[in-house]
Amino acid sequence: MIPTTETLRMALRALRRNTLRSILTALGIIIGVAAVVAMVSIGEGAKGRIRTQIEGAGTNVILVFSGSSNSGGMRGGMGSQPTITWDDVRAMQTELPAVRAVAPLTRTMTQAISETQTWTTTVYGTTPDYFVIRNWDLAVGAGLSASDVAGATKNVVIGRTVADKLFGVGVDPLGQVIRIRNAPYSVIGVLAKKGQGGMGDDQDDAIFVPVTAFQARIQGGLGQYVRGPVYVSAMTSEAIEPARAQIASLLRERHRLAADAEDDFSTTTMAEMTGIFTSAMSTLTNLLAAIALVSLVVGGIGVMNIMLVSVTERTREIGIRMAVGAQPSDIMRQFLIESLTLAAIGGAIGVLLGLGIANLVAAAFGWSMLARTDIILMALGVSAGVGVVFGLYPALKASRLDPIAALRYE
Repeated sequence: MIPTTETLRMALRALRRNTLRSILTALGIIIGVAAVVAMVSIGEGAKGRIRTQIEGAGTNVILVFSGSSNSGGMRGGMGSQPTITWDDVRAMQTELPAVRAVAPLTRTMTQAISETQTWTTTVYGTTPDYFVIRNWDLAVGAGLSASDVAGATKNVVIGRTVADKLFGVGVDPLGQVIRIRNAPYSVIGVLAKKGQGGMGDDQDDAIFVPVTAFQARIQGGLGQYVRGPVYVSAMTSEAIEPARAQIASLLRERHRLAADAEDDFSTTTMAEMTGIFTSAMSTLTNLLAAIALVSLVVGGIGVMNIMLVSVTERTREIGIRMAVGAQPSDIMRQFLIESLTLAAIGGAIGVLLGLGIANLVAAAFGWSMLARTDIILMALGVSAGVGVVFGLYPALKASRLDPIAALRYE
């Protein structure tokens, strides 16, 4: 039996004799592995970013929404029927031991006007606790205060994007006046930059006013009911579920719901929202990776075709080797090693190419990229497996050639 190292040298020599053909044959493997690695790396990076952005919305946060509507056989989604009142908000703040802070959040899209610029943005009505819940610090100036809420003052805190769009980059906006719905508001603070949110929105493109001023001058209409979600912060991460249970018990009692009646409100946590988004991203990433794996199969078929051509071209060589003592197992090993080497080299190049593509895409779109070692090893293993599986038939065919017929082959 010929030593494996000698067989490997012979295989590499055969591949070098037809360098261009070897490269083109490996191209399918390269593209398949590169696609798998790139898709998974980008997908994992996107999941990590979404998780970070959602968690950046605040720690130990529970969102409370008004209940769904049910009218004429048509059922609306959560928040379609106002059920949470301002008294409910105050009760959550004062009566629940597991709750640290509570803040309603009302919103509308409208124009904000400075002396020189106009910018359409989202205006939020809320309370000072909202920024505590969101862990959102000020870059300059002061934040909204309890007296601002009590007096429905015309003070606003703005995000960095709004400051740049209305007053210019690098300009101090403190003390400047913004007109919203024809009413003047004084800028008292600029929030620290937050960046994109979990849904891809610009969190810094926002103006915050006292919720009482929002109701009185910007958007009224529901009176005792809260237009929007209520942010609730639990005392600790361990207190999230107890706080959630306390909220449900309190609201059911206040809304006088029967024991067998459905809740007319809903709650969710940031952990649940993170799970939903990351699960969706995992499904999409796996789907794209599965599609990319198809190109590996196509690449394997290409390897088999070229190896069959190689067997035909080297029939006389096979006959000579058999005539001087090579066993069928030696011939089979040689062609299997050639196929495996071709696939392994293609897999290694594909991994490097995939990581490079993932880095370029991540840099171009501002995403993160996370290379998973297990996926890289799996891609290399699959490419090697493709080389063995699709190289097996050509190797068997070569090992079963009749030496006399092979020597006569022209």
